[in-house]
Amino acid sequence: MNFTDLQLIEPIAKAIQEQGYTNPTPIQERSIPEILEGKDFLGCAQTGTGKTAAFSIPILQNLSKNKVSNNYIKALILTPTRELAIQIEENINAYGKYLPLKQLVIFGGVKQGNQEAALKKGVDILVATPGRLLDFIAQGIISLKNLEIFVLDEADRMLDMGFVHDVKRIIKLLPQKRQTLFFSATMPGEIQKLANSILNNPVKVEVTPVSSTADTIKQSVYFVEKENKLNLLAHILKNDISDSVLVFARTKHGADKIARKLQKDNISAEAIHGNKSQNARQNALNNFKSGKTRVLVATDIAARGIDIDELKFVINFELSDVSETYVHRIGRTGRAGAEGTSISFVDGLDLLNLKNTEKLIGKKIPVIKDHPFHTDDLVIQKRDSNNKPVPAGAEKQGPKQASGGQKNRSKKKPSSPTASVGFKKPKNKNFTRKK
Repeated sequence: MNFTDLQLIEPIAKAIQEQGYTNPTPIQERSIPEILEGKDFLGCAQTGTGKTAAFSIPILQNLSKNKVSNNYIKALILTPTRELAIQIEENINAYGKYLPLKQLVIFGGVKQGNQEAALKKGVDILVATPGRLLDFIAQGIISLKNLEIFVLDEADRMLDMGFVHDVKRIIKLLPQKRQTLFFSATMPGEIQKLANSILNNPVKVEVTPVSSTADTIKQSVYFVEKENKLNLLAHILKNDISDSVLVFARTKHGADKIARKLQKDNISAEAIHGNKSQNARQNALNNFKSGKTRVLVATDIAARGIDIDELKFVINFELSDVSETYVHRIGRTGRAGAEGTSISFVDGLDLLNLKNTEKLIGKKIPVIKDHPFHTDDLVIQKRDSNNKPVPAGAEKQGPKQASGGQKNRSKKKPSSPTASVGFKKPKNKNFTRKK
């Protein structure tokens, strides 16, 4: 099937074509026609299967049919983390660039002024984390009484992060007559019960995540403290690798920071991410393909259209929270039977992600110690919804603190400035090392 077979309106079809999409993924193929018809939807799918496009494309098309301009929020997409919320909003911006619809992302951990000002101008599609959304509702800044479409994304992670009670509070504020789209990678009992309570005769689709890596890709891990990652990258590029390299960063800001550091070290580099224009991204990609730029630093969203047969090296500057993303990232090399190499930098914040990634792919990734920044002293740290290290004991404070949208009422200070306190060290020596 081709995207042209999905009967998308011309503005969306044009935008998708510009993103380099030709064939829909299995979940897109099975969900877009059903959601376009206004049906409730239950998708069991991981990030990395194309589910964001699966719900955002039909939402954009359905909302574009309404010729009446209103300032109320018509679609709400609720997601557990700031990082994922930003990625979803970037996708919606890309697919809806030729539509008059307005979208906005809101999350905690930042001052609310800019978000509040944007809301007052009118928003059609709102992407939000639970804490900040409840804050704005309590302040009378947001009303959901006219909502037409509700998307609950990564429901099982909402449960894991302690947000389910916040989600239930939000659901009570929604109009009964609405379209509901529910996505979860797994379906534990509480999540299944929640789905049953809010969905009306839904279409159900289950998609198996990608879990295997090509045997032609040589994979390795470098243990390194966070503050030494930039120096390690420059060291490898100057001493170990002379070819072109695709570097993956978690955030747009991080991608820019990496590119600036490499340029300062006289290594030609460019960054591509959602804040770059389509022309800027295309120029950077063309420069990389032609060899004019040696290093391309990309976020996961911006890298989706990158297919380079001759690419030999991929470096994960940070590992994604979503294990399947690792498979997609390193799959940029080792194509068509060619050999490729992937290197992953792992600090304390990446240790859990490494463990989950190895579980997914069913193999241990060798650790390379022969570099000047190796450390055996990494200790597991956790991230909060704003991508920051979780302070000691914060995992026990409840969802309001974790969401970034409420004031921290705890006066108890952590006993240590490191985020590792309060987390058990794993028994596997690959993840907690002592000198």
